[in-house]
Amino acid sequence: MNNHSNQITLQVNGEAHSCSSSTQLPQLLEQLGLNPRLVAVEYNGEILHRQFWPQTKIQEGDKIEIVTIVGGG
Repeated sequence: MNNHSNQITLQVNGEAHSCSSSTQLPQLLEQLGLNPRLVAVEYNGEILHRQFWPQTKIQEGDKIEIVTIVGGG
């Protein structure tokens, strides 16, 4: 049984990251240990609004930049 066929590699903040081909963006953030409420995501050069995250399926070679939002006081 070959499990590697459903693994994809993408760039997260400039570093290679592997995950399952069925991974959606919210799951990826969870795998990275990030709080989805505290980050902004740029997906292949475009700011991706939060309402589109659940239907965004990550694909081989995608470039994702994740920026942590720091609340000021």
